[in-house]
Amino acid sequence: MSMTGHQRALVAEYFTVGWNVVEGIIAITAGVLAGSIALVGFGLDSYVEVASGLVLIWRLRKHGFSDDEEEEAAEKKAILFVGATFLLLAAYVFYESGKKLYFHEHPEESLLGIILAIVSLIVMPFLAFYKKKIAAEINSRALRADALETLACSYLSLTLLLGLGANALFGWWWADPVAALAMIYFLVKEGKEAIEEGREGQTEEA
Repeated sequence: MSMTGHQRALVAEYFTVGWNVVEGIIAITAGVLAGSIALVGFGLDSYVEVASGLVLIWRLRKHGFSDDEEEEAAEKKAILFVGATFLLLAAYVFYESGKKLYFHEHPEESLLGIILAIVSLIVMPFLAFYKKKIAAEINSRALRADALETLACSYLSLTLLLGLGANALFGWWWADPVAALAMIYFLVKEGKEAIEEGREGQTEEA
């Protein structure tokens, strides 16, 4: 028997949570060992994604066990939470990037961090587009917002890779925070749109 759209969405979210738990542990450990705030920040971002994924799991598991009005309310709450995590991530990126530039913080080279960034850069975009496809099938705006957050995390992976790579190859310590700052517009834009959408409550049955 083939899985329904909601069942496939749940599998995707379970994978997202599991992946980010492991990714966060590796990134924070590597970051502490290398003295890299970029890696530690990347690990903390993984747990923002875990929180978002857990909310989506809660949302998707309500499907079929509540009436339309309750499902719509759950969808609204899920969208608001995902939007809030976007803004939280943007604030963290701004703070850490600004601090690194101001204090001229130079992280050590981290081969483990570079490998992690490469693997994440392969996995995250695929997962994001898969979730976006399912979101269109089941008409879930909350899942679509979460897919965008997963895509944002893939951009963070690219930023991390460029920063660690430039530092390792050329000694450009400033490459990481500058690239990270370029992401803030995207994060804030998506976060505001998700929050506005959730507040308006213009959701359809998921």
